Amino acid sequence: MDVTPSHAGERRPLENAAAERRRAPRRPLVDRLAPPDAEAVYRHVLEALREGGVEFLVGGAYAFTRYTGIERSTKDFDVFVRYTDRHRALEALADAGFDTEETFPHWLAKAFWGDDFVDIIYSSGNGVAPVDDGWFAHAPEADVLGLRVKISPPEEMLWSKAFVMERERYDGADVIHLLRAGAATLDWDRLLHRFGSHWRVLLSNLVLFGFVYPGERARIPRRVMDTLLERLTGELDASDPDAAKLCQGTVVSRQQYLIDVQEWGYTDGRLRPRGNMTAEEIAHWTAAIGTIK
Repeated sequence: MDVTPSHAGERRPLENAAAERRRAPRRPLVDRLAPPDAEAVYRHVLEALREGGVEFLVGGAYAFTRYTGIERSTKDFDVFVRYTDRHRALEALADAGFDTEETFPHWLAKAFWGDDFVDIIYSSGNGVAPVDDGWFAHAPEADVLGLRVKISPPEEMLWSKAFVMERERYDGADVIHLLRAGAATLDWDRLLHRFGSHWRVLLSNLVLFGFVYPGERARIPRRVMDTLLERLTGELDASDPDAAKLCQGTVVSRQQYLIDVQEWGYTDGRLRPRGNMTAEEIAHWTAAIGTIK
């Protein structure tokens, strides 16, 4: 149901909530991606950001379903904003009655309404995928919770998910399904640019796609595979002297390669200047293992 703030500690339903739910089309696999009360909170977030003049994108399950047709329940709601807009976004949500916190200043804030919460995302936990103007320039529009909004581009969604390889969460299947659904329409040049020096992560997922769907390998453009395999061939007999004691495993898992950087003397691949994180940000993110995200 839709909600608006009344007074401290209370949440008041809007009168048209039941009518809006009746008009909402039923989905083929599940009735909705979140419970009605949560959806009302999510819509309130979108309305508050729009009213506050904050440009945003909807991501998470709502964008993933739009691209792949895969529907699954979601425990939260992902909204993407530029790093420079994060404080304005939190101010707009606080003015709308939400409790807010800048959970991890380098990439994530949260807004709470009772038991429901929304992630305000402006980068990725590993610092690889900051939300910049390119996200917005290439964002398609979609109907989300009765509003016409922009959603995260498929290239950026694939890019950020490709680095999630934790023991408790692995987004590789999401990447493969995004490839299956959109290989013919993805902006491959932009995707190659996004991965940049981390192109091996992209290549590994493209190889895996050919294993998962052996009859559909040709859906990945030959020129893309040729480009990546040429890079791979060029490095087979060469080493990077500047990376002699570097571990980039921390870029794909914040926990599983800690022994490399904490005990075995490897340099953390997330650390500036090679990466995008400071030692303080890495320590904060590491300390939260097992408690959030």
